[in-house]
Amino acid sequence: MTDLIPAWVDGALQPADKLEVHLKGLRHKAVSVFVNAGGKTLIQRRALGKYHTPGLWANACCTHPHWDEDPQDCAIRRLREELNIDGLDVVLKGHVHYRADVGGGMVEDEEVDIFVAEAAHPFGVSPNPAEAMDARWVGFEDLARDAQDQPDRFTPWLRIYLSEHRALIG
Repeated sequence: MTDLIPAWVDGALQPADKLEVHLKGLRHKAVSVFVNAGGKTLIQRRALGKYHTPGLWANACCTHPHWDEDPQDCAIRRLREELNIDGLDVVLKGHVHYRADVGGGMVEDEEVDIFVAEAAHPFGVSPNPAEAMDARWVGFEDLARDAQDQPDRFTPWLRIYLSEHRALIG
């Protein structure tokens, strides 16, 4: 079964294969989730088996909704699937568009719903090893500085969010 996501093909939004969308650089829908607590945000290091940007640090969760899936439901589902996080209230904070080369001849051209979940305090996380090889809590200022000083360690979208959309995420 292929992973069909909402993408604009020939000017119309329709279901499309996720890998094909990235290889062709088609604009598509996406979801990004930030989990914040006490001035810190949760980041994950993408598993080495990911077909693009393996081993790079990203926000808590970033994904593509299934063709017929509500974006908020997708955000909740992927927090559970990627980081084993349940029970947080995810709130839509805005919409952004970006286009970025993610290596291997692939492009992310995303219309992104940005969700934020606020936790009372940082908590332990158990990443799904197929999705993330590590997760940690970091201060926003430290993260922004590290992403600027060492951009090769971070996904293009996280760098874009930190530099252009900070007001939405923290």
